[in-house]
Amino acid sequence: MNPSIQPKQYESGRPQKVAFIGLGVMGYPMAGHLAQAGHQVTVYNRNQAKAEQWSAQFKQAWAATPAQAAAQADIVMACVGNDDDLRAIFQGPDGALAGMKAGSLFIDHTTASANVARELGALAASKQVAFVDAPISGGQAGAQKGMLSIMCGGHAQDMERARPLMMSYAQACTLMGPLGSGQLCKMVNQIAVVGLLQGLAEAMAFGERAGLDMEQALSVLTKGAARSWQMETKGPTMLARDFQPGFTVNWMLKDLDLVQQEAQRTGAQLPATRLIQAQFAKIAEQGHSDWDVSTLFNLLARPNDKA
Repeated sequence: MNPSIQPKQYESGRPQKVAFIGLGVMGYPMAGHLAQAGHQVTVYNRNQAKAEQWSAQFKQAWAATPAQAAAQADIVMACVGNDDDLRAIFQGPDGALAGMKAGSLFIDHTTASANVARELGALAASKQVAFVDAPISGGQAGAQKGMLSIMCGGHAQDMERARPLMMSYAQACTLMGPLGSGQLCKMVNQIAVVGLLQGLAEAMAFGERAGLDMEQALSVLTKGAARSWQMETKGPTMLARDFQPGFTVNWMLKDLDLVQQEAQRTGAQLPATRLIQAQFAKIAEQGHSDWDVSTLFNLLARPNDKA
């Protein structure tokens, strides 16, 4: 098994021709799982050296443009940074849509706005190409294990076509509604995540300052009502002052900007989320935007006396 992904039992199914665009910390192992599951995968990455590295590791092809990657594919997948990145790899003469044939399917795993999903979905439909917005949750570890959770927007028949491929790197894929619904569900996810992280950071810092053995406290708390994935995963790394990502502050700030834009559109009230977003902005101002989101703890804890 290749070192960037962990062993997984793949569902049986017909091998398909797939293009995967974007080989970041999530996309690289996701594309790797597709290759390991037996699909014919062609990758594109803005940094060509990364595409060549992936190609050598998984013994599959890379392409010089998204259009070239998509040209022979029945299904094209993307996992890039934001709305502008998504538009850049999708549109134009070198974009994926230019290379896609009628009847093919585009699956977008980028965490982006609901508006861009609807915009590009309409553009795809004009070329008889189906579109599913499918943001992911589970972090780098989830991608490597092939255990992501995917929340999707689009038509049911397109979702069912997409599902077997997505299950190569997911533990669950759920259709939430029409185009944009996947992105809206991801926003809900991020609101919940930052709330849990802030509560955990405050609890860990409070207990530590009060003189508790917080490693022992965590072993107790994870067996009670406060138990959560964030506590089990991020609690120990907070106490160790280990803020290697993970999921970085700068990406969370991007996601929370999307949340606030949508909240402004709908009139949703997000008082706690706004406060936590300001905490992340403070961390970024301190020069730590590439640290893990668990660094919220660092704003509250004593100086690094455990380093």
